[in-house]
Amino acid sequence: MSTPGGLRALVRLTHEERVLRTLREQGALSRSQIARAVGLSRSTLSEITGSLLQRGAIVVVDTDAAKREGSGRPAERLALDPSSGQFMGVDFGHRRVCVAVADASHEIIASGVERYIDDAPWPERLDTAFRLIDRLRKETDVHFGALQGIGIGVPGPHHAPPAAHPRLRELPPGGPRDDVHDVGPAFAARFDTSVLVDNNTRFAALAEAITGSSAVDDLIYVRMSDGVGGGLVVGGRLVTGSAGLAGEFGHVGVNAHGASCRCGKNGCLETVASVPAILANCRTRGVPIDNLDELRAAVQRCHPVVDQVLRAAAAAVGWVVGAAAMALNPAEIVIGGEIVRIAPVIVEQIRSAIAFELLPSVSAAPVVRAAELSDDDGSLGALAALFHSSPLLAGYPEPPKTRASDGAGESRAAQPTIEGVDHGRRH
Repeated sequence: MSTPGGLRALVRLTHEERVLRTLREQGALSRSQIARAVGLSRSTLSEITGSLLQRGAIVVVDTDAAKREGSGRPAERLALDPSSGQFMGVDFGHRRVCVAVADASHEIIASGVERYIDDAPWPERLDTAFRLIDRLRKETDVHFGALQGIGIGVPGPHHAPPAAHPRLRELPPGGPRDDVHDVGPAFAARFDTSVLVDNNTRFAALAEAITGSSAVDDLIYVRMSDGVGGGLVVGGRLVTGSAGLAGEFGHVGVNAHGASCRCGKNGCLETVASVPAILANCRTRGVPIDNLDELRAAVQRCHPVVDQVLRAAAAAVGWVVGAAAMALNPAEIVIGGEIVRIAPVIVEQIRSAIAFELLPSVSAAPVVRAAELSDDDGSLGALAALFHSSPLLAGYPEPPKTRASDGAGESRAAQPTIEGVDHGRRH
């Protein structure tokens, strides 16, 4: 049950978002104009705008003196502060952290990447992330005094417990794994705002669902990387599952007598279709390949053994995902990971395997494609999750998801948007 304080905070946040949304849609307005547009009393609006001004979310741009009739005192006109970071998306990968910052109009105003070693402890990863954020602030003049929320993607399964409000979740103290339990509290303490933490592959799934060339509400996402992870988007919302394990395709068994998996079972999909497993299988079959660059060279030479290894791994993925597709009937199945860009045969083979698993009906067949976004764009998915967490979106229909073109006629697929997140000013 919501506490009275928590309910008041939620109502206040809703009022703030209504004010910000009105300024985003209509531009600079006086307080009386804002009050009429959002339906708030002048006293409530004064309190809301005062807080937004103090935090730097909005600024006074001018007065209505030039247009005002009579001798009354000119009214200030308020507008969004273009240098105010309102939302932050953070994606902690195995070897890098990516940060993207959006303003109140959901436009990306700063982004960057910093790397760390593969086995870096979490305190070091946090320090790297905070240094990156400080650098972005200095390089772009973006300030973070008006942050409305931070979305953080972390590797591996992550349980997001239910909260009082189904759309806005704050990270509780502690977590399912000791190595990541302090990530959310560290960001919450540093920026004094709500924090949403989830699996970064799941966030990437949401980003693909709403930024692809044809946005969809139902999607299965699989990433073949150091492990095999996945995410499910159903009805335009991320599915986390009761224990945060939804989409963990990598630990579905494909061979009861197969190699041992880090999860403790044998023959999991990850033991045949992760990048380390694929490289090891190539070596076992006599092809000395130790990294993705060497794999790329072998693919470009059309090495027959490497082709067989890739097709076998992809067929296993297709078998697992095909079963999920029978249950969920998604519109799209998206395959991500750097190895997919290196070896397009992976998507080709997965598509064939899924087609065999599904019912022989053209109308039931999902689109199977490679991911359009890079692995670093999990931070955009974290931002998307924040926007979907907005209490305003809980009771309002989603706007039509159309693909617009920019002034130069280039498709937005080249510069993806997230519910209005525009990369036009991305740094």
